[in-house]
Amino acid sequence: TLASAKRTMGLSEIMHIALDSFRASKVRFALTALGMVIGSMSLILVVTIALTGKQYILHEIESIGSNWIDLEYAGGGGGTVSNYHTDYLRLDDMRAIDEQLPQIAASSPILTMHDRINVGSGIQQDVLVLGVMPPYRQIRNLKIPTGRFFDEEDESAHEKVADITIPLAKQMFGSADAAINQTFQISGIPFTIIGTFKESVNTFGQSEIRDKTILIPYSVARYFTGTDYVQDIFFSTRDRADVQATADQIVKIVKSRHQKNSVYTASTLTQLITAAAVIANALTIILFLISAITLAVGGVGIMNLMLATVRS
Repeated sequence: TLASAKRTMGLSEIMHIALDSFRASKVRFALTALGMVIGSMSLILVVTIALTGKQYILHEIESIGSNWIDLEYAGGGGGTVSNYHTDYLRLDDMRAIDEQLPQIAASSPILTMHDRINVGSGIQQDVLVLGVMPPYRQIRNLKIPTGRFFDEEDESAHEKVADITIPLAKQMFGSADAAINQTFQISGIPFTIIGTFKESVNTFGQSEIRDKTILIPYSVARYFTGTDYVQDIFFSTRDRADVQATADQIVKIVKSRHQKNSVYTASTLTQLITAAAVIANALTIILFLISAITLAVGGVGIMNLMLATVRS
């Protein structure tokens, strides 16, 4: 029996028999060991790739601005049917929110305009112009490949300066470097290009920024509208954990400053990041199960091969 064999066979004999078996079937032994190594490595590799992919996806989303809150006017207003007026956001709303919520690190209004710009060779195209404040760069995590972004001094002095997207700079002047210190006109007013910018992650036109976008100081953009009304106000919190709670507080503060039937919404990336994490976790589990089943099937094959070897 097996028990009697264990009592009669010493460790040295077992090692001697195993060594003889290896010498007699070197190829089979090597293939068996290789199968076990490949199976284990594939399991580790699949899990590693899945976890790395998850972190990459979340990092790409967070690069857009993980602490970003977008407050916008969604409708409603006041007055009579014949004298109805919309209840847009105002610059004073942003200031009030900044004063009441210390967890906010940066804020900027967004004033959206469109104008026909001369892009060279006598060609004019419709270009998106955004009036923003200097903290907008921090909120949206923008990169400045060439030149600089306008600062608080430019904002206070109402300087006619602009930052433009790289595709627009290439179309107008041939390259991003060549665009620096060049001038162009918006509604007949000359602006000097002081820098080019791009998003940290390409949103493919799904954000407020398009391929051909011009950023100018908000204090200058107000000249074109003559009002403090804005379409959106962007905020950034100091801690990502405070984003959703802060968004709710922002809406509450704005509603208290406007008419009761006015509607305002505060959008964040929190739900998108959470959904992406859930999907990434599900894919990780699926890949792990597939690799585990593959490893188990390979292990059964190896054990059958070893059993046939023992019997022979």
